[in-house]
Order: sequence, then C-alpha cells, then structure tokens
Amino acid sequence: MGRSRLSLPLLYGRCFYGDATRCPTTALNNPHMSQNRYSDPECAAVYRAIYERRDMRHFLPDPIAPELLLRLLNAAHHAPSVGFMQPWRFIRISCPTLRKAIHALVEQERMLTAKALNEREDEFMKLKVEGILECPEILIAALCEQRQHSIFGRRTLPEMDLASLACAIQNMWLAARAEGIGLGWVSMFEPVALKTLLNMPEDSQPFAVLCLGHVDKFYDKPMLEQEQWADRKDLKDLLFENVWNTPCR
Repeated sequence: MGRSRLSLPLLYGRCFYGDATRCPTTALNNPHMSQNRYSDPECAAVYRAIYERRDMRHFLPDPIAPELLLRLLNAAHHAPSVGFMQPWRFIRISCPTLRKAIHALVEQERMLTAKALNEREDEFMKLKVEGILECPEILIAALCEQRQHSIFGRRTLPEMDLASLACAIQNMWLAARAEGIGLGWVSMFEPVALKTLLNMPEDSQPFAVLCLGHVDKFYDKPMLEQEQWADRKDLKDLLFENVWNTPCR
C-alpha cells in the first residue's frame, strides 16, 4: 500500500496558507477532499488569524465589552485537554492595587532576566516586554489544584496539564485576533510570589499574565522579529522524517 507524502514544494512554498489574503485556498482542493472541510473563505479566515496573531505590548485604554470578553474566555474553555481534565483557571484582575503589584513582580523579573542575558542586557532593556499598566483587561492563566488525580494521558507525561493550558491560551489568542483584540502573554514573574499575591492553593500554578485590549494596529511581524532580537527559523530545518535530524525528502 502506497504511503502518502507531503508535497514539500507546496509545504515550504509561499502558498501553504502563508498569505491567506493573496493565495486562494482552492489551490489545495482535490477530488478526495473531505465533505467536512470548511468553505474556502472560512479556511482562509482561520489561517489568517494564525498568521496575523501577535504578542501585543501596546494597547488603547478603551474597555473591552463584557460580552466580548466572555466570548474570548469561552474560546479558551473549548480548548482540547488531555483526559478532558480542563486544568485551566483564569483570574480576572480588576483591583488597581493588585495590578500594580503584579506589574512590580514583572518588573523585578525583567531586571533579573536582563542580568542573566549578559552581553545582550542593554539590547533587552530597550524592548517593551509587557503592557500591564496600559491594557484594559488582565487575566492570570493558571493550572488548577489537585491535578495529580488526573492520570488519563499524564501517567508518563504529567506536563500535559501545562500543554492543555497552553492550548486554551492559544484558542483565546486566535479568537482575540479575529475580534481585533490584542493579547500579550507575559511570563516574567516569580510563580511563588504571584501565587501568594493571588491567594492561590499550594498545588496550583500561575502560568501567564495575559494582557488584553484594543490596539491601534497589529505588528506587521512578531515584535521580537521586528526589533531584530531573533529571526523565524526555516520550517525545513525543523521538520524530520522517521528519525531525528533526518530531513524530509
């Protein structure tokens, strides 16, 4: 029985949904395509959100409508989770004093990160790494307590609870981009200090400070790429066949 193969020119080419606005998805149609496939415009919208999603640091002060925030949270809540454990918890920060305390924790870690970067310290300090004081909404994404009781899919890979939470955040991120809302993921904080600040259970775990808000515009490229901190790697260097470090033919 023949083995299906990836069409690498298509996979690596410009038209593998890399530009959903200029490359019609009909280019990928074939007679055997599943009837469950979305329409071309719907597929293009999904890929557009993926390619235009950005880690935002600049926000407008305009509030997010409650019904819109609820839609974004519901998108997160419909993420896949190992064993259907749904380990995510979200804490909405509405207290200004608490917001400032979270910002102070992030600023403390920013300084420590800068020192740890050695020769790139000055370059790092020029970057804007968060928008905690500017954005209208702050959510803390966390892992729930008593996760040790969820064994399904986690016996050999207990970190799948973290993977499930990351999927929830990505769901929210893509939905936010589709809604025209910016989202920034801040990971610079001491987890124990943030857990104490938020009165979280001992076996829970804060994972992300999420900044949400309207934006003037989305970055053309990821901000760290724009600032020449790093470049996007070439997919062909990250894709192997059968065994590690063997390129696909």
